Amino acid sequence: MISDPGTPTLDQLRVFLTVVDVGSFAGAARKLHRATSVVSYSIANLEMQLGVTLFDRKTTRKPQLTDAGRTVLAEVRTIYNGIDGLRAKVRGLLHGLEAEVHLVLDVMLPSERVVDALKAFREEFPTVSLHLHIEALGAVTQRVLERGATLGVSGPLATSIDGIERIGVGKVALIPVAAPSHPLAQQRPHAPGAGRAHVQLVLTDSSTFTEGQEFAVVGTRTWRLADLGAKHMLLREGIGWGNMPIDRVHDDLACGRLVHLDLPDCTGGDYAFDVIYRTDTPPGPAANWLIERFKTQAAGQVLLF
Repeated sequence: MISDPGTPTLDQLRVFLTVVDVGSFAGAARKLHRATSVVSYSIANLEMQLGVTLFDRKTTRKPQLTDAGRTVLAEVRTIYNGIDGLRAKVRGLLHGLEAEVHLVLDVMLPSERVVDALKAFREEFPTVSLHLHIEALGAVTQRVLERGATLGVSGPLATSIDGIERIGVGKVALIPVAAPSHPLAQQRPHAPGAGRAHVQLVLTDSSTFTEGQEFAVVGTRTWRLADLGAKHMLLREGIGWGNMPIDRVHDDLACGRLVHLDLPDCTGGDYAFDVIYRTDTPPGPAANWLIERFKTQAAGQVLLF
């Protein structure tokens, strides 16, 4: 036995895996187009380098893994899987495929669309690393413009931004809601301006692109929140009223945790989405595939909420 194992070669590891998979030294020799004696010699050298016996050759007709052999096998498979992944990634790079994609999504984008796109992307591009960011309103555009993301799915902006290309990819309906205990949910019908008498919960962000702009804000008393999840939580607790994407509150409406408000001057509306990217940094194959996926979703060709 040796106290400090040596470093086996990749060829030795390959021979080891082949013997395990085929079940015999002779079968491994045929598969590798080598003499059986060469395969036996490679395994003997591997065992000598590692300082452990990998196969029991005495008590069974066919070589059986020892306890040490089973432990080594798990590590060897991990090593070879890593090599296969490396080769696949390099093949992609040689064909112009991105090594990674930084994607930023508007928090309003329905979760069904997000999951659909990312699951399909993982299957289509297993070697491409994806970095996902979630932002609100103008922060999506700001991240793309500042090169923090290659590609974005942004909500509407009042003005166009130089250096940013935009491709429409559908919309989501926003509706005004409140908890059943909220006064607006209990008083009906509502006169115009009824919402102004109560706290309106409003989604906001820190980007300069939405500075001074208001989106469906009618209340004179507002609470500004940078997180849609926090807004959702406060709405359900009856702390205020506000507009929410219909997919986010569908279950709440169905079970009565929230009520769809009938406000004459705030009926909700569509929140449109655009895929965006910098003009001077056009998307590569993987990013282009994502664009097409989002376009397909918008066309109704993927069954979503």
